[in-house]
Amino acid sequence: MSQWNKLQAKVYTTDTLQSQIAEWRKDNQKIVFTNGCFDLLHLGHVDYLAKARDLGDKLIIGLNTDTSVSRIKGPSRPIKDQKSRATILAAMQFVDAVIFFDEETPIDLITWVKPDVLVKGGDYTLEGIVGHEIVLEKGGEVKTIPFVEGYSSSKLIEKITQK
Repeated sequence: MSQWNKLQAKVYTTDTLQSQIAEWRKDNQKIVFTNGCFDLLHLGHVDYLAKARDLGDKLIIGLNTDTSVSRIKGPSRPIKDQKSRATILAAMQFVDAVIFFDEETPIDLITWVKPDVLVKGGDYTLEGIVGHEIVLEKGGEVKTIPFVEGYSSSKLIEKITQK
């Protein structure tokens, strides 16, 4: 399989991801889940995702669709389309799966993925993390990872538009 095809194979549909999760579970792999827009990838994202993957064996990213990003961030976002964002995330060696969601939150994904570890950025409290009850009920963990200071997509966009 070509490198491009391997990369594309990491971007899943609901059906294909369910099959993959079943295989990982059969092999007793610890599944980590996080989500976000990941519009303009920067050092903070890379640090966050690498540390999230260190919490388990497989990292699944729930990626907001373009429509979902626009609803959350406003009509000028996303900067990059969902296919670009998904492909760039899939290119990271520590990312095992990317799946889109169009809803305001990834609660439906979390409900059927049932990750062993649910991860969000350090600006979240446990109660503010969507799906924390589902993960904790099944004996999983909910973790936060501190941000790398000075890195954010919003700040990047601001810097670019000031020039």
